[in-house]
Amino acid sequence: MSRASLEFTGGREKRYTWGRKDEEYVADFCLVSRRHLSAEEYRVFKFHFLLGADWKLCCRQLKMDRGNFFHMVYRIETRLGRVFRELEPYSLYPLDEYFGTNSRRAPVNPIEPRPRLLAMPVPAARPSFSPPLQKAA
Repeated sequence: MSRASLEFTGGREKRYTWGRKDEEYVADFCLVSRRHLSAEEYRVFKFHFLLGADWKLCCRQLKMDRGNFFHMVYRIETRLGRVFRELEPYSLYPLDEYFGTNSRRAPVNPIEPRPRLLAMPVPAARPSFSPPLQKAA
């Protein structure tokens, strides 16, 4: 059974809102996954990760061999891990930041008594590749 929780939303008005964070997280997780995976990858994701089928059942149902199945699982984990971390404005990972229970803090500096919030590093954007253009003759 889910529970609604009262949450403080900062800002100028300093309001409180009611929410069901568990259901909101599950909905965000499923919608982001469906949006960023191809149809075939989402079928593997649904059977293996959401429904909890083991690799033998997934291979039989999806008519795949074991090697292709595991390669696809690794691709899905890599892609969704990056998407969940870099999602804007609120990432789905780390969980404590999503649920608002903890905030990562930097170690206390004796000179500076107040701890600063520690920002999670976001990987630098990959440079876009543009092939060299052929010189006009």
